[in-house]
Amino acid sequence: MGTDEENKIININGESVAPGENKLVQINIARLPTGTLIHIPVHVFNSKKPGPTVLVQAGLHGDEINGVETMRRMLQENMFHIKKGAVIVVPILNIFGFIHFSRDVPDGKDVNRSFPGRKTGSLASRIAYTFTSELLPQVDYGIDLHTGGGLRYNFPQVRYSAEDDRSKQLAEAFNAPMYFASRLIAGSFRKTALKMGIPTIVFEAGESMRFDESCIEEGILGVTNVLANLGMLSKKAATKKRKSMHLVQTRWIRAPRAGMFIPQVINGSLVKKGQIIGLVTDTDARKNKKIKAPFDGLVFCINHQAVVNQGDALFHLGN
Repeated sequence: MGTDEENKIININGESVAPGENKLVQINIARLPTGTLIHIPVHVFNSKKPGPTVLVQAGLHGDEINGVETMRRMLQENMFHIKKGAVIVVPILNIFGFIHFSRDVPDGKDVNRSFPGRKTGSLASRIAYTFTSELLPQVDYGIDLHTGGGLRYNFPQVRYSAEDDRSKQLAEAFNAPMYFASRLIAGSFRKTALKMGIPTIVFEAGESMRFDESCIEEGILGVTNVLANLGMLSKKAATKKRKSMHLVQTRWIRAPRAGMFIPQVINGSLVKKGQIIGLVTDTDARKNKKIKAPFDGLVFCINHQAVVNQGDALFHLGN
């Protein structure tokens, strides 16, 4: 950011948001077969004083709705009343997936595997391209809100890029119960943002198509903590620091056989090496396969699928 006395102008989809102005901007994406126009709502809060521009987004996967509700509550409670810089809030990025209760867009493609996108590509690629070209060049930091996919429940956690110390600092400022470095996935929003020099973190909490009050509250607190850490909100807005566990090793524990899966631990629990954390049993009660923790650690994801196949991811452990 510059050192001018006044903040920069935010330009989105041909609309300008001047310093000291708040505005709802709509980015036109496509039309439904009925001709109904589909757009992405973008809330811009641009203060008069110069400072960083932070993008906070949810609904990149349309069925991951905890983040959508997190953004809605923060907007409703006027929690983006910043004193410097700008905040760009996108409550629902994947409108198509949201209205179809789907992770993807109607053509079956994942927007979060389509970045940076192409202007003349698939629907998912066009959405990614528009977002990359319209918003990202104006952003200094990114916060991306997600949940576990399918029936996998993620205990509140923040993921950052090991290649970028600034994203680690953001993760620490968020102050979720745990945080760890995770690999960059090809075509993901976070990988594209990092290539553009934008440190970005991903907050994962809960599971798709279900609201979880504790996860929503963690999201609100975390976003507020980051904005306060960047000096955009009063330090009083930040929550008291708790010890956030930094995981340096993570591992998926998979089903050793097909059958009915019965967890034996609660998500977020500390477990000991060799502890029985779950069972996979057949319907006749003849065979019962115990699942044991491979090391001392923390369970931060549990699959809520009751009937599983061999090789299905059941637990995510870290230490």
